[in-house]
Amino acid sequence: MTDTGGQRLHVPIPLRWGDLDALGHVNNTSMLKLLEEARLRAFWKPEDGSEAAPTAVFDMTVLEGGGQRATLIARQEIEYRRPVPYGHRPLDVQMWIGRIGGSSIEVCYEVYSPVGDDPQILYARSSAVVVLVDTATGRPTRLSDDEKAVWAPFVGDPLTYRR
Repeated sequence: MTDTGGQRLHVPIPLRWGDLDALGHVNNTSMLKLLEEARLRAFWKPEDGSEAAPTAVFDMTVLEGGGQRATLIARQEIEYRRPVPYGHRPLDVQMWIGRIGGSSIEVCYEVYSPVGDDPQILYARSSAVVVLVDTATGRPTRLSDDEKAVWAPFVGDPLTYRR
């Protein structure tokens, strides 16, 4: 595990049989979907009122202009370290925030084999720039001080990639 300087959020993400490709490992497009699932669990409050991650601050509240807040991916990069084999136990997706801007955050991920594996295997590293927008106008909307305060313990060094 890489030391990033901040706390990490651990999000267990199960694999589905359909995530595999003909070579028997998780397909690159499936990896994007798995990261999306982790991101949604980390930042959006469940609509059913079930327990949420400590970083879940977004909900479907209607804004003054009639729109809602939504998150859009402005950029995403993945560095694959090893093929992800199919398994029945959830992957350990570890997340932290590399940067917080006015209306965007850089979400950093490391995808590991399931918790309890000794040693844990690092399969992939990724970062995504997520922009908060108003659905009525399509324009970026500012992150609140409260949202930034909730995320502050999870701010660490952004990822750097091998080139």
